[in-house]
Amino acid sequence: MTQLVGCDFSSTPTRRKPIVLAWGAASGGRVQLTRLEKLESLAAFAEWLRAPQSWIAGFDFPFGLPRELVEHLGWPTQWRECLQHYASLTRPQIRDTFAAYCDARPAGAKFAHRRFDRRAGSSPSMKWVNPPVAYMLHAAVPLLLDAGVDIPGLHAGDPQRVALEAYPGLLAREILERRSYKSDEKAKQTPERLIARKDLLTALEQGRTRLGLRLKLTHAQHDALVQDASGDSLDAVLCLVQAAWAQQQGAPRYGLPEDLDPLEGWIVSA
Repeated sequence: MTQLVGCDFSSTPTRRKPIVLAWGAASGGRVQLTRLEKLESLAAFAEWLRAPQSWIAGFDFPFGLPRELVEHLGWPTQWRECLQHYASLTRPQIRDTFAAYCDARPAGAKFAHRRFDRRAGSSPSMKWVNPPVAYMLHAAVPLLLDAGVDIPGLHAGDPQRVALEAYPGLLAREILERRSYKSDEKAKQTPERLIARKDLLTALEQGRTRLGLRLKLTHAQHDALVQDASGDSLDAVLCLVQAAWAQQQGAPRYGLPEDLDPLEGWIVSA
C-alpha cells in the first residue's frame, strides 16, 4: 500500500531542529496520521529517500528557481541541468549572486518570483534569509535527484516514490488568514500562537478547507502537535494533507496543472 508523507525540511538539521516526517494514509476523505519521524542529518534524509518503499510525499522546500532569474543569470533553462549547476555552487556564491541580482533591481521588486508564488503566498525560492529557502532547495533537491525519485512535471523517476513540492502556509493561511501559529524563538511562543495551533487542528479535523479532507488524530497526537511551539510537526502534517489531496487526483499529474513551467515547478494544490 502506498504511504503518504509530509516533510518539514531544514537545510541544516540538528537534534534540536530536525527534519520532521509525518507518515499517514488516506481513505474515504480521511487522512490518518500514523506517526512522526525525526531525521537529524541530511545523510539520514538521503538514506530515507533512497530506501525501497512506496510513498507519495509533500516536501516543504522549493523544487525550482524563477525562470526570470535563471534566464538573467544565463544558467541552463532545462530543470535538471539548472539544478545540477545550482548544486555545484557554494552557499556564499549563491548569496552573493542573488544579492547582486537584488541590488540591481528597484525597491519593491528586488526578488524574482515563480509564476505561482503570489497565488500561494510562498517566499521567492531565491530568498537566502527569513526563510532561507534558496539554501533549502540547494540542500534538498540534489538529494531527490540522487535518490531517483519521481518528480511529476519536472523529472521522471521511480513511480513508487513520488515527490511533490508542498507548502504548509498555503493551507494554514486558508484557515487562520494572517494569524501566526509558530515560532522557533522561545520569547515568541505565545498563548496566542498556542490557540492558533488548536484552531488550525480543529479546522483540519473537521475538514474545513477547500481540499475537503478530514485529518484523523489520536488524542496523544493532537496534544503533541499543539505542544510543538516551533510548528515543525504541524507543518509536516499540513504537507501530509496536501500529499493526500495529490493522491486523490492520481498519477501522472497528481493535481498539478498541465501548463506548469517545467523549470519552475508548482506547489501541489496551489
